[in-house]
Formats: sequence, C-alpha cells, structure tokens
Amino acid sequence: MDIRKLRYFITVAEELHFHRAAEKLNMTQPPLSQQIQNLEEELGVKLLERTKKMVRLTAAGAVFLEQARLIMAQLERSIQLTQKADQGIIGHLTVAFVDSASGSIMVDVLRKFRAAYPQIELTLREMTSSEQLQALADGQIHIGFLRYPDHNGHLSFRVCQAETLLAVLPDHHPLASQTQVSITELADEDFILFPRHLGSPFHRLVLDYCREHGVDPRITQEAIQMYTIVNLVAAGMGISIVPSSVDVFERRGVVFLPLIESPPSVPLYTAWRTDMNQEVISRFMNIVDKCVDEENKLN
Repeated sequence: MDIRKLRYFITVAEELHFHRAAEKLNMTQPPLSQQIQNLEEELGVKLLERTKKMVRLTAAGAVFLEQARLIMAQLERSIQLTQKADQGIIGHLTVAFVDSASGSIMVDVLRKFRAAYPQIELTLREMTSSEQLQALADGQIHIGFLRYPDHNGHLSFRVCQAETLLAVLPDHHPLASQTQVSITELADEDFILFPRHLGSPFHRLVLDYCREHGVDPRITQEAIQMYTIVNLVAAGMGISIVPSSVDVFERRGVVFLPLIESPPSVPLYTAWRTDMNQEVISRFMNIVDKCVDEENKLN
C-alpha cells in the first residue's frame, strides 16, 4: 500500500472536507478524491460517506484512521531512529577494560559519554588485555581499554593515559612506614604478579625493570585480577608491583609506595574496530580525546 494514500486519507478524515484537505496537501480535489476511491477499492471497504453537503467517517473508516495514524507515527519514529543511528546519536557499544583501568581516565570517559549520549546503550565487560584483543578481532566488543597493542587486523590503538609503577606491601611490612621504597630493598621478597601467558608485555615490563636494577623477582603467586593481587598482598602472601591507578582500590591492610628508581611508563591504550559502527565509535573516541586533553592540562 502506498504510504501517500494513508497521508491523504488521514488529512481528509481530519478535515472532513475534500476541498480543504486538497488545499492542505497542495493538490487539486479530483486527484485526491480518486486516491481515496483507490484506497477504498484496495481495502474492499467503504471508509467515507459522501454527500454534497458533508463527508463523514464510516465505522470502518474510524478504525482505519486510528491505525493509519499509528502507522504514520511509527514510520516517522523509524525514520528519526535511522537518522540518529547514522549520526551516531543512538546505538550500542560494548566496551571492555582491564581491571586496573577502573581507577583510570576510563571512569571519566564513561561518565561523560553517558551524559552526552544517553540513548547509546553501553555494555561493559571486564577482560584481560589478551582477551580484549581476541574479542576485538572476533567482533564481540567495539572498544577496549587495555595494557598493550597488537597492530594486526582492523584495529586502531591510542594511548589514553601513561601511568607509573607502584610497590604494594602489607601494612605490617618493615618497609611499610617509608614514603618510598627502592626496588633493591624488595630483592628477597616473594612476588605476586600478573601471569606471563595472559599479559606478557606487562609481565615483562615489571621483570625488566627489576632486573635492570639487579633484582631477580622470586614469583611465588600469580593472579589475573589486580584487585586479587592487592588482596593477596593484604593476606601477607607477598608483595607486588602494579600500575599506579590500582591504588584507587584503597584496600585496608596494604600500602602503596612510589619506587625510588624511576619506573617505566605503563601506558593504558584505547583500542577499537575500524570497520564497525564508526559514527558511534567516533563519538566515543572524541570523548576520550577531550578527557585526555583535560588530564594533560592538569598535569
């Protein structure tokens, strides 16, 4: 059925006058009358009673008017939603993050994005960096906050924050009262680190830093989540070296100490697909850029 016929019928039904309806539709009366007649023939139902003095809806016409209005309203809504989707104003994004990013710039990004684009549905998933890279490659997520890049496939990466390393010690440790600690003072400690097979670049970064200063860490425990590592330190299972954003956990029973020997930068990357939902992703990355600029100004 031609949508124009619905629009013609609604106008006639609201005006109950063919001449006025034709003027409102910027057309002449005869073609309008013919279109309504064609609509009735197509439906096999009489929609309007016509006399020389008046036009009125039949019972079937009243029902059809209600349904026609619903159809036109849904059509208009569909057009608006389609246009908004094309503009990146509505849609859906699945964003993954490493747990250490929960104390980083990511929090500001998510808050500002939700405020700016409330109609875009966000799904958040906590994943390791290696899991994110695989999920990005498989199209299971759109954006990731992760610790190392992999420039294979349809992926782009941007450094959104550069952190440092901190030592995490139990609060009853002999060195816990210090304001900073040397990595050499931790040479004989049991280390709790992120597993090498799940995050080899970060694992290697910590080991290289330690070995550069003559320390060969004795790794006695491994844990996937940074929060778990902090909890194990609180339990007295050893000490650890973590990204500086992890101190946001503020776990009782531990202290976070700066390292005397200049630790390496620990980048947090934003990664995204270059071939999916580009308008929505572009709007998200614009928020990331603004947050990065604001943080750089503060620093």
